[in-house]
Amino acid sequence: MTQSTCRTAVAVAAAGLSMALLGSTASAQDTPAWCGPNEASLALLDGFGGNSWRIVTAEAGRQEAELCPSITEYLYADGQGDTQKAISDINSMAARGIDALVVFGDAGPAVLPALTNAYRAGAIVIPYRVVVGGEAGRNYTRYVAASFVENGVLWGEWIVEQFPDGANILFLSGPAGNSQGLEELEGMMQVLDDSYVFLNPEPFAVTNWDPALTQQVLSAAIAQHEDIDVIVSDFGPSLVGALPVFENFDRSIPALATSDGNSLGCFWQENRANNSDFDLMTVETGTDNVRLAVQWAIAEATGGTPPESDVFTSGVFENSITDQPNAVQCEPDLPGAIYLSSAVPAQVQADAVGN
Repeated sequence: MTQSTCRTAVAVAAAGLSMALLGSTASAQDTPAWCGPNEASLALLDGFGGNSWRIVTAEAGRQEAELCPSITEYLYADGQGDTQKAISDINSMAARGIDALVVFGDAGPAVLPALTNAYRAGAIVIPYRVVVGGEAGRNYTRYVAASFVENGVLWGEWIVEQFPDGANILFLSGPAGNSQGLEELEGMMQVLDDSYVFLNPEPFAVTNWDPALTQQVLSAAIAQHEDIDVIVSDFGPSLVGALPVFENFDRSIPALATSDGNSLGCFWQENRANNSDFDLMTVETGTDNVRLAVQWAIAEATGGTPPESDVFTSGVFENSITDQPNAVQCEPDLPGAIYLSSAVPAQVQADAVGN
């Protein structure tokens, strides 16, 4: 697959359409164990595909599918944040007989009936990363989770290391009630005791992972709370436009526990000297979660050997205090909207996001 073809696929995906990518560059001797001998078609369905994280994730899924020569057709659909379109995309792929569906179910349980219908019609159905309800073997083939609870534990442990006597924490997550934020909070609460006070409304401040709303939420929190020791956010790049608000209040940017992004790493490098409290720890942002879901889907559809785990684990990526496992990363000549923890090469990401 050339980079030109990749960019075309992304452009088509951005329009919310589906695109068939035929043929694999994999050779028989390179075939992974999860790729079986039976030919199959595969579709990746996003509930919302309109940001750089989703574009990079879609490219990671395409790369993984390309490793299996048994995959004869690969399609992508973007639900564009519209629950009804996301449901229609699932129904459409099932109706045209696509063998395996990998689904990022942004709308949660709202898409479960469509997943169930596709599964009962004979498709391999793998929802991943977002809890959709139901159960494997009844509503879908397998749910591939992410280690959000473990991410929360890692953030909590880092906070305790930096603030052993307690801290005031502002926790920002996405849409109200999203399973990712709830699981991350569960992990933090396994580590933090009552000396760590959450300043946000329970269970987290809602940002929809939208930079504009994040800035509004953070501005209100800064005005309300004089002492914010740590910000925890499960999408670090969304904070980049909001963090300068601290300067408007003549305050240092506080410690930040979050997920990685090139824009955030470069922002830290540019602003750390003038913000003495601005320590940073990130976990891998998880664009490669889709690879595990694709492996499960292909294994089930082609008769391959399933992966050993159905939980994608993302570890610590950057730590500005210890530089372990990495110092804060920045590629200033590449777009901010890429993720250096991703297995998709940085330049390929840059070509895909197109800025």
